Amino acid sequence: MKVYAPAKLILSGEHAVVYGKPALAMAVNRYVTASAIPQLLPLVSFDLSDLEYEHGLTFTALNRLKSRIKENYQRFISGDFKIRDVLQKPVELAQFALSLFLETFNLHLTQGIKVRVQSDIPMGCGMGSSAATVLSIVHAIAHHLQVDLSPDIFFKLALEAENMQHGYSSGLDLQVSLNGGCVLVKNGETHQRRVPDLPIYLVNTGVPVTTTGECVVHAARYFKESDIGHDFAAVTDAMDAGLQNNHVAEIKRTVDANHELLVQIGVVPVKVQHFIHDIKKTDSAAKICGAGAVNGEKAGVVLVITENVEALAALCARYHYPLLPVMGESRGVHIV
Repeated sequence: MKVYAPAKLILSGEHAVVYGKPALAMAVNRYVTASAIPQLLPLVSFDLSDLEYEHGLTFTALNRLKSRIKENYQRFISGDFKIRDVLQKPVELAQFALSLFLETFNLHLTQGIKVRVQSDIPMGCGMGSSAATVLSIVHAIAHHLQVDLSPDIFFKLALEAENMQHGYSSGLDLQVSLNGGCVLVKNGETHQRRVPDLPIYLVNTGVPVTTTGECVVHAARYFKESDIGHDFAAVTDAMDAGLQNNHVAEIKRTVDANHELLVQIGVVPVKVQHFIHDIKKTDSAAKICGAGAVNGEKAGVVLVITENVEALAALCARYHYPLLPVMGESRGVHIV
């Protein structure tokens, strides 16, 4: 048994969604998979092949880790810590998610568990890998321990875990990975949308040197000191109308407008701006679709809408960026 949790793309509204503005997002066919099996040793073991990590923790050590991370997060909230200091290494997100699940349901393990996690979602590139990791692990553990998880508790638990990675998670990544499909989030409500039938491609510009949490903190002043959130909202509403009418030219226009707003809040590195500028010359549209970056040259994945894939492939070769095939995914977290 394996639990599959899909990746996500934000089509419009990244950063703005943190401040209650609308956002459009869709699930895509890249996944984190997790499984949980019993083991004789009284340990909780983690096998994360993508991180080249395989190690076991005693139940006591797992509890200590959970307490330390919670304490670190409180220090982040009070301004004493940066968000990247809350978790000491990437694997701790998986370990914290499991320990938080046990705490939430007041469970005390009497037998060891081995958790295996694999992923074909690029980490730290704006595709919701942390959300998919948390969801797949929690679901796998719940299935293994035969705990009935309501969607509300599942989401709330996963949101608390993801905050350790991102600081203040909007919950959008979790929502999309949990339920699949395409959604508009607006005024606190989620509206299902048809999965877009568009010539969508992803270009991976590389893992940013800054975290999502750091980008969120950097962008905060723009939303608090100006009306740029309203501009993001207008673009998202226009894209939603374009998607519902399958108006490709309008969708491209809104992608371009979203890109310009992301440049304004300082999360699109100059090299990536040049790449997107070159893409626009081919009658195509592009934007980053994650938090971006506030330092360095890499910004995670760039969403491209184009009918000219040959020109896009040539540009990717020139910039040394890999081109990723992707399709919409109607399923959310599921077991195979």
